[in-house]
Amino acid sequence: MAEETIRLEAKAKINLFLRVLSRETDGFHGIETLFCLLDLADTLTATRTDTGKVTIDVSDADVGPAAQNLAVRAAERVLDATGRRFGVHLVLDKRIPAQAGLGGGSSDGAAAMIAVNRLANDAVPRHELLQFAAHLGSDVPFFLSGARLALAWSRGERMIRLPPLPPAPVLLLVPPIGVPTAEAYQWVDETRASGRRGAVALEPESLGNWGDVARMSGNDFEAAVFAKRPAVHAAFEALAATRPVLCRMSGSGSALLAVYRSDRDRADAREMLGRKHGTLIETGTAG
Repeated sequence: MAEETIRLEAKAKINLFLRVLSRETDGFHGIETLFCLLDLADTLTATRTDTGKVTIDVSDADVGPAAQNLAVRAAERVLDATGRRFGVHLVLDKRIPAQAGLGGGSSDGAAAMIAVNRLANDAVPRHELLQFAAHLGSDVPFFLSGARLALAWSRGERMIRLPPLPPAPVLLLVPPIGVPTAEAYQWVDETRASGRRGAVALEPESLGNWGDVARMSGNDFEAAVFAKRPAVHAAFEALAATRPVLCRMSGSGSALLAVYRSDRDRADAREMLGRKHGTLIETGTAG
């Protein structure tokens, strides 16, 4: 007998490094990134209805129209694949900031696909769900995979699951300004008017501890976003001054992340930063 209601956590991610490769002939950029799952999460509840449609209630009014919501689009994909035998009502309790580079929308989309498919008794094979995920966005396949750490490239659909890094305390600094992803890619292109960016050699076995990850970390969006959003740059400098093991912008921004050696170091950093540069969120890497 099919379940009537599914409740799932949709966790946030950070990019421990992120390279934006050159624009391809189809207009999309490839990426090369190390995804790391966080404990910070939205909550998605999916309930069967007899409407044949997808409806949604969201606790945060800043996520945009329902038709553009990735959770709605993801649920629609799965319902189409199952022949629209039922409808779904989604309730989304948002905790992950929007337009912050933390993958909240993509994680909601992945959770919606999993939930709706479970409501349909897993009628859609996993490989088809992964294809749907790749079309929805470059972060969605990672969230659908269930991995806690993964090396990903192309549009995020090519992935190597890695053993998780040791759990670590994380402090997120979210400036009071969002960065639309499409604009961030455009800014990167503007800064590279005279050259192309290709992939570099990576060894997955070198990504097993925080020291090695910190030494090779980087984010190709940072220079472009910092030039367009000086407040984000100032926040990054303040966060880096708290002496974390690793400090980066996540995704295309605007959220900034810092990984610390201990909860005490993170608490000291929070006290140093205060409220001057934005909202501070304490979380940790998913264990």
